[in-house]
Amino acid sequence: MRVGYDGTDFSGWAVQPGRRTVAGVLTDTLTRMFGAVEGLTVAGRTDAGVHATGQVCHVEVPADRWARMGDTLVPRLSGLLPADVRVYAAGAAPEGFDARFSALHRRYEYRVTDAPWGAPPLRHRDTLAWPRPLDLDRLAAAADGLTGHHDFAAFCKRKENATTVRTLTHFAWHRGPDGVLVASVQADAFCQAMVRSLVGALLAVGEGRRDPAWPAGLLARRERADEVPVAPPHGLTLVEVAYPSDTDLAAQADLTRRRRDPVPPPPT
Repeated sequence: MRVGYDGTDFSGWAVQPGRRTVAGVLTDTLTRMFGAVEGLTVAGRTDAGVHATGQVCHVEVPADRWARMGDTLVPRLSGLLPADVRVYAAGAAPEGFDARFSALHRRYEYRVTDAPWGAPPLRHRDTLAWPRPLDLDRLAAAADGLTGHHDFAAFCKRKENATTVRTLTHFAWHRGPDGVLVASVQADAFCQAMVRSLVGALLAVGEGRRDPAWPAGLLARRERADEVPVAPPHGLTLVEVAYPSDTDLAAQADLTRRRRDPVPPPPT
């Protein structure tokens, strides 16, 4: 399924007892339709308040009910899901497909405005209002220094036995016709709070409090950098998850499951 949601009123993607989550709403709704579902797996588990327009997930449903309802699943879900969750497309998964491990990359966008009047009224739920002017050239220079294969421990919430090595394939900023600044960040995968930490660090650069070389200098760290602020969640949206051709899905999933090789610290 390809899914979109307004994350404002959700406690993130993952099911949590007593909390409203995207996975919880989807599971409950699909269970009403299919009687039983198993293994809801998502490409990228978003945090509380983070949105998505291009999220991807897969789930196992009874084959006989899928045969009866598969072709009409999207309009059926439209009538059952709350207004802040939409399923845009649904189909039988190809052999070897895994929403999480088969992905080639995820791409996020972060919207921030430095306009003196704040965020546009119709976009205030997905656009951060920044109180000081931001320099696009400084933002772009800092982003350039972070692309590539690195250990992003300084920008991640550490999890035991989890690697913080990632390949950042694209990080760029542009200012749209409406004056809103948009950061586009793409990587093979992201660790928890990584995108919001990258954006938080660059906002400090954009307003002139930090040098453009400062974020890249933090890549030498092997633990979370306390001086890196985490940008608020509502400016962040998962916009794309890309996959290889159907014949390469299983191989990509196997490759992703292997632990990433550690990155040696840069020379001092």
